[in-house]
Amino acid sequence: MKSWNNTIILEFLLLGISEEPELQPFLFGLFLSMYLVTVLGNLLIILATISDSHLHTPMYFFLSNLSFVDICFVSTTVPKMLVNIQTHNKVITYAGCITQMCFFLLFVGLDNFLLTVMAYDRFVAICHPLHYMVIMNPQLCGLLVLASWIVGVLNSMLQSLMVLPLPFCTHMEIPHFFCEINQVVHLACSDTFLNDIVMYFAVALLGGGPLNGILYSYSKIVSSIRAISSAQGKYKAFSTCASHLSVVSLFYGTCLGVYLSSAATHNSHTGAAASVMYTVVTPMLNPFIYSLRNKDIKGAMKTFFRGKQ
Repeated sequence: MKSWNNTIILEFLLLGISEEPELQPFLFGLFLSMYLVTVLGNLLIILATISDSHLHTPMYFFLSNLSFVDICFVSTTVPKMLVNIQTHNKVITYAGCITQMCFFLLFVGLDNFLLTVMAYDRFVAICHPLHYMVIMNPQLCGLLVLASWIVGVLNSMLQSLMVLPLPFCTHMEIPHFFCEINQVVHLACSDTFLNDIVMYFAVALLGGGPLNGILYSYSKIVSSIRAISSAQGKYKAFSTCASHLSVVSLFYGTCLGVYLSSAATHNSHTGAAASVMYTVVTPMLNPFIYSLRNKDIKGAMKTFFRGKQ
C-alpha cells in the first residue's frame, strides 16, 4: 500500500496488553481459555435455540443472533493476539489491520444494535402483552436484524475506507492487542480532523441513539411493572427482562469504564487492558447470564444433550 508521501506501509506492530516476557505464557493461557469458553457458551445458546421449538420466539431469535455476533466479535481480535504471543511476533500486515478494524467496528456496532432491539422486544412484551405476537411478527423481527446488519456494515465500511488515504510515517507501533481505529488513525502523519469528526459522530449517533432507546424502553417497562398490583406479577414481569438488563449494564458499563480509564491515564497499556472487559469478558459472560437466569434455556440445553446421548 503506497501512501500520499510515497511511504510504503506493509505492516504494523501490535504491542499487546503487556510487553513483559514472563507474562506472555499467562496471557496466552488466559485468553485462550476465555476464547474457548466464549465460543462454546454462545454456540450452545444457538444450538439450544434452534433445537427446541419452544424457543422459536422473537426474544430467543434475537438472543441467538447476539450469540452469533459475540462469537464473531471475539474471533476478530483474540486469535490474532494468541498467534502473536505464541510466535513471539507482533506484526500485523496493513491489509490485515484494516480488515480487523472493519470487522471489529461491524460486530461491536451489531452488539449495540441487537441489545437495543432486544430492549424493544421486552418493552412490547411487558407493556403490550396482548398484542406481543402481532407486533413482534417474524417479518418485523427479520427486518430489525437486517437493518442492524445494514447500518453496521455501512458504518464499518465508511470508517475503514476513510483510513485508506491516510499517509503513515515510520512510527507504526499500536499500543493495543488489536487494530483499534482511534489508535491507527492517530499514527498517521497528516491531518486526521475529518476522521476524528466521523468517529465522534458515529459514537454519538450509533452509540448514543441506541442507548437512549434502551433507556426509554426500560423507563416504560418500569412504569408498567409499578402499575401491576400483585408482588408476584411484578416479579414475573421483571424476571423476563432481568437477563437482558444485566447484559446491557455489563456492555455499556464496561465501555464507559474503558473510556474513563483511557481519559484518566496516559498509559496506553492500561487502556488496552481495560478494553478486554467489553471485547472479551462481556461476550464470554453473556451465555452464563442468560442460561443461569433462564429456565427455558437450561431446559433446552438439557434436552439437547440428552438427545445427543
